[in-house]
Amino acid sequence: MPREFVATVNALSGWVKEMGIVILTASPEEVSCEWEVSERHHQAYGIVHGGVHCGVIETIASIGAAAVAHPRGQRVVGLENNTSFIRAVRSGKLHAIAKPVTRGRSSQGWKAWIRDEKEQIVAQGRVRFLCMDGNRTFG
Repeated sequence: MPREFVATVNALSGWVKEMGIVILTASPEEVSCEWEVSERHHQAYGIVHGGVHCGVIETIASIGAAAVAHPRGQRVVGLENNTSFIRAVRSGKLHAIAKPVTRGRSSQGWKAWIRDEKEQIVAQGRVRFLCMDGNRTFG
């Protein structure tokens, strides 16, 4: 995907912006991002909330799936997110990478990993998407 695509994604408002997530690369083969952990990411015990990990994995997998679907005149919606929490994190920079498992016409599957600055795995997950006609409305 062109550099402009990454810039456009980073300019979007909403959850990604509020979490301080920066998309580094975005293509049909791989999406990557990074963010600095802060108190806004913590749950009550002072570690990164599992929902943050789920959200990051869903976000980068969604961007990749959309990069596949958009040229075909399709949009994607998430059907399933299965994220496992491996290591607790309190601070530091985290980065994540998503790669496709399958890029079919009606569904896609993507896998993703979140790692810390020492390259230790923090969380991993899989997201499944439905590919829909681009003119179809949601809901």
